[in-house]
Amino acid sequence: MPSLRIRHRTIYRYARPVGFTQHRLMVRPRDSHDLRVNDATLSVMPAPAATRWAHDVFGNSICLLDWSPDTRAETLEIVSELDLTHYPAGSTLPGTTLDPFAEILPFSYEADETLDVARFRDRHQPDPQRMVDAWARRFLSHEGETHTLAMLEAMTKAIQAEFTYEARTAEGTNPPTVTLETGRGTCRDFALLMMEAVRSLGLAARFVTGYLYGGGTTVQGGGATHAWCSIYLPGAGWVEYDPTNGLVAGDNLIRVGETRTPEQAVPIGGGFVGDPSDPIGLEVDVTVELTDPPAPEPAEPEPAATTEPRTG
Repeated sequence: MPSLRIRHRTIYRYARPVGFTQHRLMVRPRDSHDLRVNDATLSVMPAPAATRWAHDVFGNSICLLDWSPDTRAETLEIVSELDLTHYPAGSTLPGTTLDPFAEILPFSYEADETLDVARFRDRHQPDPQRMVDAWARRFLSHEGETHTLAMLEAMTKAIQAEFTYEARTAEGTNPPTVTLETGRGTCRDFALLMMEAVRSLGLAARFVTGYLYGGGTTVQGGGATHAWCSIYLPGAGWVEYDPTNGLVAGDNLIRVGETRTPEQAVPIGGGFVGDPSDPIGLEVDVTVELTDPPAPEPAEPEPAATTEPRTG
């Protein structure tokens, strides 16, 4: 039951004062059985004229910022601070958590879920040479049954072992075919590759944005927002897989938003009013501090047993 403090600081710098269009933030997680938001604060300079919160089509918490037309500044600083308690599911999932029909691939979702997961099962990226299909099928057993959980864990760890992680500040996500051809990418590239690979096998997958903690130097993607994917498995629900670090079932992962595509999960998006040459810098810094959970309240001591003297 780790307790964490997360500070996500973003600074945009401009050569001269500029105005700002509406900004859309996805920086606040939703409370759930495995994640509790104890406190959340948002600081913005220059201060917006209006701040409002909403839920997007997926139910994620979204903040919309609007500035007055006469607001001008050379910097825009957005700082989100979170105090969380995390209840991770653990590094493995026992096979008994799956419905029996889903333990072996291929399987079909039940009729009452098929419509709900339909768009999450659809392929979203072109693959004319069937490169992703061929790569995904290397994880299927050709001599016997393919166990669903074992296959997904093997695919997660294969991406970690066989591809080179590299940070990239440019916006956008590489198509899975590019990731396969180059053998390298960012966390969002690896998440999209795994999503399209499991979709080719008939499974529903979502893109997840959030934060990574723990692991010291053994994990990739710290110091900024992180990305991974979740896969819908009957009986277990949406199970998180981080192919960048080979993590399964939510260990070390704090999800903030879940979407159908990477483009729908931008942590901070917006524009400015000025010349195209005005932007001169962007700084993003994420710090995650792991703190001890509060100590339990001491129990009241029970009264000592006494024996009443007997008279006769």
